[in-house]
Amino acid sequence: MSRTTAITLAAIMIVSISHAQAIVKTEPPMGALQEGETVLVDDGTCPKGKIKLVVGGNHVKVGGTKHVVRTRSCVAR
Repeated sequence: MSRTTAITLAAIMIVSISHAQAIVKTEPPMGALQEGETVLVDDGTCPKGKIKLVVGGNHVKVGGTKHVVRTRSCVAR
């Protein structure tokens, strides 16, 4: 393996690790996620082979300054 190939592979691995997202068992409480922040939640509410993706909002009802609500959807694992 050439040095260039090794450096390229190392860079790809570092980028992959930095984009890895933790999976939690329960959805964070309201106000815990920043607007646009995402988290994967494995709480059993989605069908088999899918996982819940939660995107944080910024709603005035929980101390935010906008009317952006938290969204939830089931995505492929």
